[in-house]
Amino acid sequence: MSLLEIEELQVEYKSKKGFTGKEEIIKAVNGISLDVRRGEVLSVAGESGCGKSTLAKTIMRLENIKSGNIIFNGNNIANLKSKKDIQDFYKKIQMIFQNPYSSLNPKMKIGQILSEPLEINTRLKKAEIKKIIEEKISQVGLDKSTLDLYPHEFSGGQRQRIAIARALVLEPELIIADEPVSALDVSIQAQIINLIKDLKENFNLTFLFISHDLSVIRHISDRIAIMYLGEIVELGLTEEIFQFPKHPYTVALLNAVPQINSSAPKCEYPPMKGELPSPNNLPQGCKFHTRCPYAMEKCKTNIPEERFFSDFHTCKCFLYP
Repeated sequence: MSLLEIEELQVEYKSKKGFTGKEEIIKAVNGISLDVRRGEVLSVAGESGCGKSTLAKTIMRLENIKSGNIIFNGNNIANLKSKKDIQDFYKKIQMIFQNPYSSLNPKMKIGQILSEPLEINTRLKKAEIKKIIEEKISQVGLDKSTLDLYPHEFSGGQRQRIAIARALVLEPELIIADEPVSALDVSIQAQIINLIKDLKENFNLTFLFISHDLSVIRHISDRIAIMYLGEIVELGLTEEIFQFPKHPYTVALLNAVPQINSSAPKCEYPPMKGELPSPNNLPQGCKFHTRCPYAMEKCKTNIPEERFFSDFHTCKCFLYP
C-alpha cells in the first residue's frame, strides 16, 4: 500500500539572467510519477543538479508545484489550507537535511531543539516531553547528557544523529532524508546508514532517501529510482538495478562507483559524453540523448515510453522496443 503518491509532478523556478535581468525558466522537476510504499526505503539517485533535492522540498511543501499532484495518506498536499491540516501533515512527515552543521539552531541546547516540535504540536506535559526526548536521543546512540549541550560541542556524525532524533520525536510515518551522509567522513557515513537501517526495521518507518552515492544507496534501499534532469528514467528493486541495469545513464552511474575488488564485474558500455545540460535549456526528446553513446535519431525528437522488465523494474529508453 502506498503512503506517498506523486503524479506527473512539475516544478519550475523563475530566475534572472546575468546583468540583463532577463527572466528565464528553470525546469527542475519534469513530470515525475512515483510511489513510496509503507515500510520501505525508496532511494532517489542521480547527479547533482538532477532535481533530487527539489523533489524532496516540494513534498515537504517548501517549493511550489507548477502542476501534478502529491498524495500523502490519501490527501493532496496542495489542498491543505487550514492551520490544523498543515500541522497534522507536518506531524506525519519529517525531513533530515544534508548539512548537520546548519540544520540545528546554534543558540539552543539539544534538549530544547528536540522538545520544540513536541511543545508546538502536542499538549504533553514537561515531564512527558522530557521522557520522550531522552528515549529518542538514546535510540540514536547518544547519552542523555547530550541534552544539556549545544550543537557546536558535537562532531558532524553526532549532529546528524541529533537531527535524526529530532525527526523521530513526533513519530512520523514518512522521513525524507536528503543527502544525510554526504557531509560526513566515510567511517561516520557507515554508522549513520546502519542507524537508519536499524530504525527502519525496529519502528517500521518509511524513508525517501536521496543521494548521489550508489554505494551508500545499495546498503539501505528496497527500491531505487534513477533521476536525470527532473525525470525518473529507471526504477526497480535494488538488486535489479545493480545486477540488471537497463538505462545507459544507470550503467554510467554504476560504472562510476569505486570497486574494492578490481575483478568485480562491470557492465561493458561506453562512458557517457559531456556534462549535465542546464535545466533552463533542456534537450528535446529523450533528455539523455546529448550524452548517450547509443543515441539514435528518434531520441532527439521523441520521448521514450516506460517499458516493464518485471513487476517492479521499469525503464524509459528506445534501446528496448
